[in-house]
Amino acid sequence: MIRLLAASAIAGSVLMAHAVSPASAADTPKRTDGADLVIELGVGGQVQPRYPGARDLLFAPYPIISMSYLRLPGLFELGGGPKTAFTIGPSFRVIGERDPADEPGLAGTRKLDATYEAGIKAAYEFNFDPIYGAEVIGEVRGAFGEASGVVGTVGADVIARPMPMLELRLGPRANLASSDYVGTYFSVSPDESVASGGRLDAYDANGGLYSVGLKASARYEFKPTWFLNANAGYERFVGDAKDSPIVSSVGDANQFTVGLGLSKQFTLDLFRD
Repeated sequence: MIRLLAASAIAGSVLMAHAVSPASAADTPKRTDGADLVIELGVGGQVQPRYPGARDLLFAPYPIISMSYLRLPGLFELGGGPKTAFTIGPSFRVIGERDPADEPGLAGTRKLDATYEAGIKAAYEFNFDPIYGAEVIGEVRGAFGEASGVVGTVGADVIARPMPMLELRLGPRANLASSDYVGTYFSVSPDESVASGGRLDAYDANGGLYSVGLKASARYEFKPTWFLNANAGYERFVGDAKDSPIVSSVGDANQFTVGLGLSKQFTLDLFRD
């Protein structure tokens, strides 16, 4: 199950960060002057549900990988804008296996192998002044492996930078998925219902909006280009996911995560004008 947590925690570190430097909107040009790529690498640890819908929480490490600026001379420039900035990049998530041997309440259900998700994330950030800003976010990924289908997230953040080295973010999230994907994690087949001894009713979960929640994060630049990253999230299943016996009889519709990590920003000059 550690593999499950390590894999699924990658969701919190999607490969596309914010459009401006976390320190300050006003400082962003200083960070990107003469640079073609600004990336951030690090590692953290996160406490989160054992599997989607689980009551139990486990700890696992996760990578921090983000890009806040990219310039291809003569073509385009992404990120780093002092007032507004549009960013686009890859989005990945891995959900590890779900083994009924680890959860007595799931006895009779089949074991689920890992699911891999890959797609894109786009964000548009407005910086009203050096202290306050906002961002709208959208992600879409295709799933393959145990589950197949399309998954996506839409959300928004309010941003506050009360001091040059500190950035705070808070905003809602809504998660959607196709029926194939939702059914993999929240449906119970007739055979599984019988194998569970009737504890779990047969259930067919359909796609659509399956969870809503809130995410918060804080980043503190304790020395130049070094960051302490903290995050917390709350997610509540809705619709067919909430009504699934996997959630209502065994698990919990309320899901929580909290994490802490350390990262370093790297500025690279890839092209010489």
